[in-house]
Amino acid sequence: MSNLLEIGQNAPHFTLNNSKGEMIKLEDMLGQWLVLYFYPKDNTPGCTTEAQDFTKLTPEFEKLSAKIIGISPDPEKSHCKFIDKYNLSIELLCDPDHKVAETYGVWGLKKFMGKEYMGIIRSTFIINPERKIAYLWLKVRVKNHAEKVLNQLQELQS
Repeated sequence: MSNLLEIGQNAPHFTLNNSKGEMIKLEDMLGQWLVLYFYPKDNTPGCTTEAQDFTKLTPEFEKLSAKIIGISPDPEKSHCKFIDKYNLSIELLCDPDHKVAETYGVWGLKKFMGKEYMGIIRSTFIINPERKIAYLWLKVRVKNHAEKVLNQLQELQS
């Protein structure tokens, strides 16, 4: 994990396709709060739980004028199936060459069952309406994470 971002820094620009092939830019979110979370892979246990938890809390985030966006290296077709299968209400973006993940410092060396490989390090960023990083979590544990993000957002806005 390199070029670690810090609270108060400008959130790096991105333009990525969503599950419908529409281009989504960070600039499209100016003026509203954004919860940007990076996750390794569609349809895996932790990623499914995280997406379902954010979906369940979407009405609470909307009350705070916050949009939730998940980013993974998966292609549009995979995101479509993932959204349909679990009735997700959050937007998922495709970062197939992991350039945005690298820019956010969440692409790095991981270990699983004794093997090392490069991949997404599960992380979440709260970005304020001025495009500054207001809060961040690196190496996220999925259990209760969406609630923690919601609580932090409420605290930031109070």
